[in-house]
This record gives sequence, structure tokens and C-alpha cells, in this order.
Amino acid sequence: MKKTLKLACITCAVSIALTGCSQSNNSASTPVVTEQTQQVKTYNAKTFFDTTSIMGSSFSPSGDKILVSSDESGIYSLYEVGVKTGSKKRLTNFEDSTYPVRYFPNDERVLFTKDSGGNERFHVYVREADGTIEDLTPGDETRASFAGFTQDGSQFFITSNQRDAKFMDLYRVDSQTYQVTPVYQNTLGLDVGAISPDGRYIALSKNNTNKDSDTFILDTYKKTLKPQLISKHDIPAQYTPDTFSVDSKYLYYSTDAKGEFSQVWRYELATGEHSAALKDDWDVSFIYFSKSGRYQVSGVNADASTKVTVKDTNTGKEIAMPELPAGNLRSVNFSSDEKSMAFYLNSDTSPSNLFVWQVGSTEAKQLTNTLSKEIDQNDLVESTIVRFKSFDGLEIPGVLYKPKQANSRNKVPALVWVHGGPGGQSRTGYSAMQQHLVNHGYAIFAVNNRGSSGYGKTFFHLDDKKHGTDDLQDIVYGKKHLQSLDWVDADKIGIMGGSYGGFMTAAALAFEPEEFKVGINIFGVTNWVRTLNSIPPWWESFKKALYDEMGDPATDGERHRAISPLFHADNITKPLMVIQGANDPRVLQVESDELVAAVKANGIPVEYVLFDDEGHGFTKKENRISASNAYLKFLDTYLKELFGPQN
Repeated sequence: MKKTLKLACITCAVSIALTGCSQSNNSASTPVVTEQTQQVKTYNAKTFFDTTSIMGSSFSPSGDKILVSSDESGIYSLYEVGVKTGSKKRLTNFEDSTYPVRYFPNDERVLFTKDSGGNERFHVYVREADGTIEDLTPGDETRASFAGFTQDGSQFFITSNQRDAKFMDLYRVDSQTYQVTPVYQNTLGLDVGAISPDGRYIALSKNNTNKDSDTFILDTYKKTLKPQLISKHDIPAQYTPDTFSVDSKYLYYSTDAKGEFSQVWRYELATGEHSAALKDDWDVSFIYFSKSGRYQVSGVNADASTKVTVKDTNTGKEIAMPELPAGNLRSVNFSSDEKSMAFYLNSDTSPSNLFVWQVGSTEAKQLTNTLSKEIDQNDLVESTIVRFKSFDGLEIPGVLYKPKQANSRNKVPALVWVHGGPGGQSRTGYSAMQQHLVNHGYAIFAVNNRGSSGYGKTFFHLDDKKHGTDDLQDIVYGKKHLQSLDWVDADKIGIMGGSYGGFMTAAALAFEPEEFKVGINIFGVTNWVRTLNSIPPWWESFKKALYDEMGDPATDGERHRAISPLFHADNITKPLMVIQGANDPRVLQVESDELVAAVKANGIPVEYVLFDDEGHGFTKKENRISASNAYLKFLDTYLKELFGPQN
């Protein structure tokens, strides 16, 4: 499941919660009395991190188990979850996180992926039924991914850059012998998007600019192996393959050629005819089918929340789900006989929980309880969607979390949170990191500045080559909106964010030094000149689109220097925290090292947390605890109490 994050994100959104709690809080919970004498408990780090993160919903061939990855041990490992009992059996035990792909279609072997220390060179592994593990894509510099099974399960596909670090080639793997056969050598910079269930057709995509892409069909039965363009168009538009029909007769693809938002269209391979398949008033984020095609699953990015629909293709109607707890569906999957459906429910106040449902029955069974037993869900906060006018009158959306302690007589400090990207989106749903800060009395306003995905292609491109200027002003005006709320302490507003949001944090302190009282930069870009000249080789296929977004370093170096906080660090006068993974291939450690040194030279408090065993996002629970401990202690010291003379 994908959807439009700009350019697949040079500095991707912080996909794994960087959560934690105050080191100064020694007890499990402490009561805080609000204006209405409501008791609100605040929870320490140990309690918050009793919460479990979980992903994956692949059924075993017999339908009696579900493959997941859970961090309950402190690191993401594979488990089998029994459908009837919810019992778990651990399958992997590595120092690095392991992520599920799926069971083999005809037996209980398992495919999974992992990298090394966060370096993003993911390999594809098989775990045999006897527990032995084999790396199917070895090589220190190799990056590989799973691309699908054939309908009969006799073969599967992987992409790998083992031939050329810049390009992902396609290979077919025999399911029994693991013999690897080349299918398509990628010399044109095309990306594999989907493979037909019969293994004959490969759907490929190519980024032309950051506004324009093409979709191709490769017929592997033809000797020429020449991709055929199927998305001829005159006006720039995005065309991205999604999936094939189970009979391999149709390709479903996404395009924004028909309006502001992405729609799903269908291409008939035999006739070349295109027809509309699915559209909405928001972006259609994904579409896929159960094994026989009986059920169609689709999702819409509706105002920062994913709305999932499951349709019975025999009747054309949405299936009637049983009564469920509040939340949004995620990761819907069907057993091979299509009698059972697995899915997750997630909400602002509840992390993802795994459910299984016998299709047509009146009740679904909850297999996990991932929120800590010590946390009362009523102490957590539901978000609201808020819009405000920016400097030029443009309406900017955001996701606002109001602490339960906050009211007009108990004003609270606040943080503007900036998402990753460029082109990411802050969304509703559970975040242990954000809930932890809100629980401790900090309002969070996750502003979706211009250039964010999910609000139409015009909005999406408004920040092209304007990063650090117009988008930064949206963030500043988000702060002004917070100041208009009678329950926010207008003099105690900071900024924080991860990845591209880390850049925006540093940029805010450097270019608008009087706006925010503190900043927390989580592995953010601070030197665009270096970053755009040192991108990982496997980004080659969308480098041109990246340069359309950010500017070509060969011609835009002067602007890149002008927007890079590192070269203007002498302007930073407010306390700064920097968090970094030593193995980050996107934002190199030197970026953070140099910024910290430069700000320290100003005589300004700087706190630096470096994790030697992490990359671009922190996967180990102990590190997430340490990071959030650091966030809260820093904010309590420099924002809640304020630092030095304030203007």
C-alpha cells in the first residue's frame, strides 16, 4: 500500500514513533487536577513503552495463524499469532528489526526483510518451517525487496540493485529451489510497480518530473522485452501502477490527470482501453484484491485519516462489517479460502490492534491488546482537524491535540510539529511520542504546510523550490493560530519535527529566530548542498523529480546554501535539541554534528542525542524511550520554565 508522499520523500516522515517519557517522573502515574477537578494521570516512560507496536496481517495457508512483527521484546521481531487463541510464537531473534512479508502460499515458510543497523539496505530472507533462515539477496551493498508471488505460488519475484547500485532489476525466484532467474534489467530508470498473477506482465513506472510520471507494460512473453507506454498524455500528470486483476486481464493504476485528486483507472491489456474504476473527493490511496478477486479493498486519504472500504465484487456492494471499537481499519487481508479477514483498528487514543473476523458473522475477535494495561485510555487525547489562514490567505490544515489539563485558567505550553518529506503529511492515529507529550501538558499542532500530500496536486506543488520560505511561513502562522487559543500560553511555543520536519525546525530557529522559544530537530537536513550531492544511489530513478522539487545542485547551489540552517547557525539564539542515528543514509551524522558545534559556538544551550545503532528512524524500544525522555526533559527545562531573557 502506497500513496503520494512527494518523491517517495528524500527525508521520509518519521514512520516509527520516537516516543518516551520524563526522566524526572519516578512513579508509574501522577494525578493532575484540572480546572474541572478532573483527574488526569500522567505516565512515565516505562509505562508508555509497555505499549506494543505491531504490523502485518498475512494468513498462513491453513488460515489458523497470522504473521506479524511486534516490538514487545524491545525490537521488532516476527511472531505467529493463533487465530483462535491469540497466542504468539516468536520466529526471529536478531539484533536488528525484522519485518514481515508473508507466508508462502502453499506451506508455512515465511518471507521477511531486514537491514543492518538502520542502513536501509534491506535484504529478503526466508525462514524455513524448521526455523533455519537464509538470506536470498546477500551482499554488503545489496538492497532488495519482495515483488509478489505468482498465482500458483510456484515462483515469486524480487527487485535488487546487485548489478548496479543505482537501479533495481527484477528477478524470478523458484519457490522450492530458490534459483534466481533475471527477468528485466533496468537500464532506463524504471521502477517495478506491479506484476500480474500469471507472471506474464510487469507494470513499470518512470518519474519524468515531480509533476509527471508514466506507466509502462512489459510483456515477458515477447522476445524484445521492450516496455510499452500506456499513459500517453500532453499535460503533466502522475500515472502510477497499483495492481493487476486476479485474471491478469486488467491493470489498475492511479492518476491525477482527471482532477486535483488521485483516482484509480483500469487498463484492459487485450484492447488497450482505459476506464474509470474508483474516485473520491480525496486521494484514493490504494486498491487491491483478495486471492480470487471476490473482495476489493480500497482506501481514501480523507482529511488526514484513511477510510478503508471492502467491497464484494460479486454484488458491487460494500460488505457489512460487525460493530467495532472506534478507529480506522488498516492492513486488511483475507485468508486463502476468503472465509476470514484480518485487519487492524487504530485511533488517536489506541495503538493498532489486530482483529480477525469470520466474514458474515456478527462479531470480530480482537487478538491483541497493545496499549499498556497501566494506561487508562480516557487519559489520552483525541485530535481535531483545524484550519487557519497563512500569510497570503491560503488555508492551511493541521491536526491539533489539546491536553486535558488545558483551559483558559490553566494555559499550557505548545509545540508546532512539522512532518517529514518534503511532501509528507501529519495524520490522525496513535502516536506514543505525541500522546506522551500531550499527556504531560504540551499542546501539539501538527501543521500540514503547503507542499503536504493529501490536499490536491495544486497544494502539493505550492512549495516547489520554495522550501524554507513559503512553507516556513505556514509554520509560523500555525504558531500564530496557537497564540489565538485561550488555553495556550502564547509566550511558550516551540517547534519540533523529524527528517524534513527537522530541517524546518532548524530553519525556523535560524531564519525566524524570535518566533519559537525552543526547537527539537530529529535527524533533519541542515546542509542541502551536501545532502543533494550525497543521496543514496538507489534513489537514481527519481533523482530528476527530486531536483524539480528541491533544485538541481549543479544550478541551484546558491539557493541551497541560502536555505540551509547550518550556514546561518549564528542566528540561532534559542535552545536546541538534536537527535540523530549514526547509520542514517539520508541525513548523514555530519549534518547534526556540524549544526550542534555551530550553535554551541553561540553560547546557546544545545543537547545532542546520538544513537550508534539506528538510522533514519529509531526501531529499538530502548532508544525510543531515551529519545522521548530527552524531549520531555528538554522541554520542561527550556520551554515550560523558559530560558534566559525573553522578548
